[in-house]
Order: sequence, then C-alpha cells, then structure tokens
Amino acid sequence: MLQRIGSWVFILGVVLAVVVPIFITEPSSWLTWLLVVLGLVVGFLNITAAETQSFLLAALALVIVSGFGGVSEMIPKVPGIGAALGRIFDAILLLVVPATVIVALRSIYTAARKA
Repeated sequence: MLQRIGSWVFILGVVLAVVVPIFITEPSSWLTWLLVVLGLVVGFLNITAAETQSFLLAALALVIVSGFGGVSEMIPKVPGIGAALGRIFDAILLLVVPATVIVALRSIYTAARKA
C-alpha cells in the first residue's frame, strides 16, 4: 500500500513540477514547500535498496544538467521557452533533491552498518 502511495506522490510531484512553473513566473513558497515535502515522501517510500544506485545516478544527472548555466541561455531564440524550462528544472530539483538526500543517507547508513 505504501508503495502505491509513493508512486502517486511521485506522479503528482512531477506533474506539479512541470505544469505549475509554466504559468507561475515568480517563485512560489507554497510550491517550493509542497515539492520538498513530496520529495521527502518519495525518498522514504519509493526507492528500494535495489534501486538506490540507479536513482542516485539519475538524480546526479539531473543536478548536473540543470546546473550548467541557465536553460534560458540555451534556448534564446524562442521567447519565454527558455525561462519556462529553467523554472521547470528548478521545480524538478525541488522534488528530486530531498528524495536524493534521503536515499543517499540511507545508502551510507547501510554501508556503515555492514562495515
């Protein structure tokens, strides 16, 4: 049951992270907090020990891609698209980074416990 809840929370978080920044141009504190909380829930409920390595690698890729300058500079010829993509990447990071912290800490704890 918790796995199903975690899956729905992840889907809700991704939809919010992709759709809301298209329409809201200013950073919103309610969206920030909601995505962080949803990310924590995803980290606790969704990622199993077998999925840890692939999840952390995918999260690392997202952080690296979104960290290379602004997306708005990558797509300057289409007005508004670059800025919207930048906001979407920021929102996705707000969802993924808290989950990544939980999964990484759990992985470190597991490795330390085995040592």
